Amino acid sequence: MKKITNKFLNWEAWPFALIYAPMAPFWGWCMLRSRAVWFFTPSNPNLTFGGMEGEPKREMYDLLPLHLYPTTFNILPTQHFREVLQQLKISGIEYPFIVKPEVGGQGILFRKIENEASLKHYHSLVPVEYIVQKMVHYPIEVSVFHIRHPNEQKGIVTGFLHKIPLQVLGDGIQTLEQLILSSSKAKKRYNDLRSRHTEKWNTVIPKNDKYILSYAANHNKGAHFIDLKEFINDDLIDVFDKLSIRINDFFYGRYDIMCNSIEELQQGKNFTILEYNGCGAEPNHFYDTGYTLGGAYKEILKHWKALYSISKYNAQNVIKPWPFWRGVKFLRDTKKLYRLMKIVDDKIG
Repeated sequence: MKKITNKFLNWEAWPFALIYAPMAPFWGWCMLRSRAVWFFTPSNPNLTFGGMEGEPKREMYDLLPLHLYPTTFNILPTQHFREVLQQLKISGIEYPFIVKPEVGGQGILFRKIENEASLKHYHSLVPVEYIVQKMVHYPIEVSVFHIRHPNEQKGIVTGFLHKIPLQVLGDGIQTLEQLILSSSKAKKRYNDLRSRHTEKWNTVIPKNDKYILSYAANHNKGAHFIDLKEFINDDLIDVFDKLSIRINDFFYGRYDIMCNSIEELQQGKNFTILEYNGCGAEPNHFYDTGYTLGGAYKEILKHWKALYSISKYNAQNVIKPWPFWRGVKFLRDTKKLYRLMKIVDDKIG
């Protein structure tokens, strides 16, 4: 009974759909008021579906100056492995590096590739186009949620987080399995982690060594978030105002960034954009940071009101919402793709 009660009270661990279900009436109000089911698609006119989901990452990177994101290239699953190795050589990317699907999220098919054998294994199983990306060695990963109304030059930063990937700290005594079992977050993903870390499973992790269990710093992959709201200032907002204007028609979403320090990011120095997400981006700063469920709903409502306002303005002045059946087909195809990727994700290990 106690276990069930704790699970109920720990709302952050609830399924995504359950957390957001009570907010559905407001979303319905937005659709009725806009007279469009896909009212949000004009929010970011240069992103497919406004960036709600299913948008290609290449579309996002093409809007960025080359120096603002890691060296990246795309691979088709039909390409011969020799071609993959040739492209890798031409790009100058060295092991280890990151691979992730061209379309997707939540850390699905996101892997760190250590050597040619692991790349060949990944390439042989992945049935979708994927991205090879240079590993970034800045010490801090953050997410920044930025909103700017289309008729204004100055926006706001609503969320600023330090994201720490799921990891354990070695003590020179316990094996990786034992360290995972002693971690409240890691042990919840025991079976998944076992398949991904088979070679190290019974290895004793040296004292004070940080062992990364998942390089995808997502909440659903066990990452820990630290609130950085006290570092939100005019300098930081100015960096992202200029960035959103430079990207062209990016008004609502979240940047995932690696940086050298918070102070340098505030100055617009020494950072790289891993990716940015449009109107489907979750204001994830209410996880791990002391919010109550009611407080989380206030944050969601604040963001959805901004999304509605931006979408309405762009629908009247820039681009109309997607037609109903176009959106239905797009979502059907996207969900089919996600189901396939999830099956493969489990197989890769």
